[in-house]
Amino acid sequence: MQTKQLTVLNKLGLHARPCALLAKTAGVDAKSILGLMTMAVPAGTTLTVTADGPDEDSAIKDITALFDNKFGEQA
Repeated sequence: MQTKQLTVLNKLGLHARPCALLAKTAGVDAKSILGLMTMAVPAGTTLTVTADGPDEDSAIKDITALFDNKFGEQA
């Protein structure tokens, strides 16, 4: 099991687009996008991400890249 703390760096936080990217990268279904959005995570929030299974290393790496790249948003 891999666990990592990640900080939301994009100024709008986890709105619809970043939530969709996160759900897609994590390999979860569309219902999870709504679950992520209802958390209303603003910029600067630190989240704990956990991955378990044979692909846990690559999952954490890919999710970390999303956060580090501000979900592809400039600001």
